[in-house]
Amino acid sequence: GMLRWTLHKRIDQNPGSSCVLVRILLKELERAERGELWHYIIPLLHTLMYTLIQAPCIPDELCARVYDFCKRLLTLPKPFCTIGLDYASRLQVERTAPGTLYQRMVISEQSLPSALFPYQEKIFIFADPELLPGAVCEALGADTAAAQAARSPWGCMSCVVTHGLQAALGDTCDPQGLRARLQQALSPGEVEHWFQQVVAAVEGAGSEGSSARGQRTARLQSIYGGLLGSAAAGSAPQEGLQGTPLPSPNISFHLWTEEEQLWKELVLFLRPLSQSCEPDCLGQELQPTEEQELQPTEEQELQPTEEQELLAGCGCCERSRCSVLSTDSGIERDLPAPEEPERARLRRKGGIKKRLFPLESAALLQTGPAALTKTSGRFPGFLWEPRARPGPGDEWQSSRGVLALPRSRLFPCEHLVPHSRKREARRVFLTARLNLQFYHVPVVPEAAADRAGPEELCEVAGYLGRADPWYESNINTLGHIIPKLATMPPSPSRALVTDLFLTDVIAYYTRMGTQPLCLQVHSVKVLFQDPAQDPAEDVFLTELLTQVQDSPPHRELSTAKRKSSLEGPGLDLTVTYSKVVLSERQTEQALSLRSTGLLLKAIPAQGAQGPGCLQVTITEIIRISNLAGRSFSAVANRFKTRNISIRSPEQRPFMVQLDKDSRRTYRDVIGLDVSPCLEPSYCLQKARTMKSSPQQTADVGLAKYLPKSLLLPINTFGGVTQ
Repeated sequence: GMLRWTLHKRIDQNPGSSCVLVRILLKELERAERGELWHYIIPLLHTLMYTLIQAPCIPDELCARVYDFCKRLLTLPKPFCTIGLDYASRLQVERTAPGTLYQRMVISEQSLPSALFPYQEKIFIFADPELLPGAVCEALGADTAAAQAARSPWGCMSCVVTHGLQAALGDTCDPQGLRARLQQALSPGEVEHWFQQVVAAVEGAGSEGSSARGQRTARLQSIYGGLLGSAAAGSAPQEGLQGTPLPSPNISFHLWTEEEQLWKELVLFLRPLSQSCEPDCLGQELQPTEEQELQPTEEQELQPTEEQELLAGCGCCERSRCSVLSTDSGIERDLPAPEEPERARLRRKGGIKKRLFPLESAALLQTGPAALTKTSGRFPGFLWEPRARPGPGDEWQSSRGVLALPRSRLFPCEHLVPHSRKREARRVFLTARLNLQFYHVPVVPEAAADRAGPEELCEVAGYLGRADPWYESNINTLGHIIPKLATMPPSPSRALVTDLFLTDVIAYYTRMGTQPLCLQVHSVKVLFQDPAQDPAEDVFLTELLTQVQDSPPHRELSTAKRKSSLEGPGLDLTVTYSKVVLSERQTEQALSLRSTGLLLKAIPAQGAQGPGCLQVTITEIIRISNLAGRSFSAVANRFKTRNISIRSPEQRPFMVQLDKDSRRTYRDVIGLDVSPCLEPSYCLQKARTMKSSPQQTADVGLAKYLPKSLLLPINTFGGVTQ
């Protein structure tokens, strides 16, 4: 990962060597293809494309060779064919209009105004302050703030103009003169004017096809002459090709302190701050009960939209209203026939609309694992797939959540996914305009690294690294580097190195890591010893651990000691589960045993196979009688399952911990029910079917085609690379 970063930094300093590097990488790709060295393909291809996007000018014949190589990948299995198709589509656009990929990336990452490419992106870094040292949190916050302070909208517009003109005009363009003109001689309004002119020329050429390439070049030549003047534009530059590095993307750092924090940040991202309410007021929506969510009544069908509820939740968003005499009958056909321009502007707004039943939304058809592999717009692998491309007046945002967490805990993610998907299935608000992607950056505190191995500390990252070697090289290496950078003594070079390395690596990960690796989210129902205490429902991602409770209640102390001395340590358990065999058939099994603990692992410890079932390890206590007397031995009983139920027939309590998180520990537990977490859209559709046909138990209608399991997709560079 450090070598890759160093290579791209050297290309930024010497952009004239970018074509040489692309040729070398292409030769290495072709050599790996001939030798069937498939594990080299994806790292080399990502490095090549990242270089090609930033290169000032690439010959068309070289782009054609890379395009032909990507097309040959379509005959290979996933993930090669998926990545090959994505890059072949991008290269086709780049060959038609050089500079398009760079231009679109900067426009979306910087949220620059563009009607021709109305996409916006933002990277949210969430860190748990209770798990990360304070020095690491402060360093990450300071580094991201410094990176954001160095960028401005007009500076990013200047980069787009310079790169677009140089990609089209090649050696005849004077990039140094352009930068001086844009940054020193022009006002921000004039810079935006020329930016819009270049974007219109490049995007127009892409939509018109290769036949209009000459017209596009002539138009960009005219823009170049208008910027520098005819005399300066006609003189050849002395320096040759000069690169225009990609600006740092829009990154915000947050300490995860409350469950609704990400939802509030996404709402603020979707709505301009001047039109939205304060962060403390966001998310104050009416929360219907579980029964109301599954079976909405006729009175509930007339509800304000999600956005109206968010606005109504705080007084700062109230607006004054005037009484106006209306002659509108409310019937659309009674409206007078307007002229054509007026017809396009006529809309009914401001009323409370009849809320459609959530299951009638087409977004529910696009939220399953099949949608995770689609390419919509520009980036594949979204958690929530959009329903349609935005219109000319709309904007389409993409949010990328980077989770910087130590050990194997993804505690915000596993709670966020069921909660948000359930909310979106009930009432679509973010799905129509937002694509949410998850990324995972492990952080290993130095003190913790001395006590345990890296595999134990970063279980999720370890699995992602085994599945994708390029993730292992570029991202898992950050786990030990981030704390060291945070604790470095102050020096003049520290800020420069930290800003460049951390922000550049995170930007590279979010830009090129587009292949999701899906993890199954499991739900658990916890039954307590106290009959008056309601069962608790929770979810976990990596593991569930049960142990014998330290001290039973006082009245049961003598009885428990007497029982343990006769039958050994631990407690009696009844375990019912569906055993998974090689044929994928499930057989019901039941066990009655004495155990000191049980461990459910949702992520396989070895291999790169996807986590489809739970690895169960039960520490069983076996009594052995011999001439020396009675003794006990502990035996590990292992099996695989998807559903498991655990009961304590003697009502003796035990302790449960989820995902190695001491904050999610349950005590006085006598029963557990564990199963894969179901997709909320499937549950709603199933409830609707049962309401109309109570006797129908099988999946029919829409429920038959909806995904049943709820998955958490975490983006990597290549997915599962075998």
